[in-house]
Amino acid sequence: MTIETEILQTLAQLPEPLKQEVLNHALQLLENHSKSTPIEKHSKKRRLVGSMKGTFVLPLPDDFDDPLEDFADYQ
Repeated sequence: MTIETEILQTLAQLPEPLKQEVLNHALQLLENHSKSTPIEKHSKKRRLVGSMKGTFVLPLPDDFDDPLEDFADYQ
C-alpha cells in the first residue's frame, strides 16, 4: 500500500471538521517547505587558518605529564 492510498483511506474516516484541520496543516507544511532553503544550497563556512592563534598557553608547564592527584584512587 502506498502512502497516498493510506492517507486517503484515513482521511475518508475523519469527520469534516478534522478534514479541514488536516487540509490547513498540509497547506502550512507546503508553505514552510517552500520557504526553507535546501541544505545543499547553504554555503559551507570555510575554516580560517590561524583563527585559534593565541588561545593556547605555550609553553606547557613542566609538570604537564605528571599524574593528577585527583585520579590517584583510579590508578
